[in-house]
Amino acid sequence: MKIVISVLSLLTVLAVSQCYAGREIAVTTSSFKGGEEVDARYRNDGDNISPALAWENIPEGTKEIVVICDDPDAPYGTFTHWIVFNIPPVARGLKEGVSSSDIPDHEIKFGRNDFNGSGYDGPRPPWGVHRYYFKVYAVDTTLGLDSGASRKEVLDAMKGHVLAEGQVMGKATARPRRTGQ
Repeated sequence: MKIVISVLSLLTVLAVSQCYAGREIAVTTSSFKGGEEVDARYRNDGDNISPALAWENIPEGTKEIVVICDDPDAPYGTFTHWIVFNIPPVARGLKEGVSSSDIPDHEIKFGRNDFNGSGYDGPRPPWGVHRYYFKVYAVDTTLGLDSGASRKEVLDAMKGHVLAEGQVMGKATARPRRTGQ
């Protein structure tokens, strides 16, 4: 069952990805060096605050920006840590520890992550080294979704509307767990 869900999620992501016109959003973070270990502040077993993200090259015609953070190395398929949408196209990033009221006169929305919560839940790999992709999408429509929307609902609403995308990746290494965790 979980394999089928993972395959369907992958196919949806591929369908969404094939719809953009080859443009790439430049995504950076001041919170950790891309491709390297994510600092404890941004880990679930640390302070668990969302990292700052910045982006450039948002194409004309963008109506909304979407951010999704996921771990493709999770034991049962891609695990979603963060979904943010309804970000206005004039935004050029999200500050560290962002909340829904941080953009004046505009309510950004948080989707439901795979911890079954909304907002950010950072890396905490059960073993080994995992990769965490912070993906930014520019879409030519407003998704019209409520806070708490699932990854599938967000990806389905984006299908055929992605103008550009980009990502930055950080890694996290499993830490020894204390008894009772």
